[in-house]
Amino acid sequence: MKLTIDDAHAPLFTIGQVSDMLSVEQAFLRRLDQQDVVRPARSQGRQRRYSRHQIDQVAEVRALMGEGLTLAGVRRVIELQARVIELEAELAQERARRPPRTGTEPR
Repeated sequence: MKLTIDDAHAPLFTIGQVSDMLSVEQAFLRRLDQQDVVRPARSQGRQRRYSRHQIDQVAEVRALMGEGLTLAGVRRVIELQARVIELEAELAQERARRPPRTGTEPR
């Protein structure tokens, strides 16, 4: 049986918990949400709830900003990383559809 806590995408953590875990201000987390960089889920009471995956994203954002990127630059890096993942998946599907090479075909 798989528990919710085992799901890296389950929104389990409050903004306060994430702030404490990563030693960042809650205002920073709110800004990431407002700027569409890391968008946490919302509870029924409209409170932000972060998944472990999103916590990793916030840590990555912090590291990129530490390297001098602006928030807009970070957003673009994240978008490009997501696109690379999509393209790699498409490439893997295309390769899986092709018959295996025998080594006698011309290149």
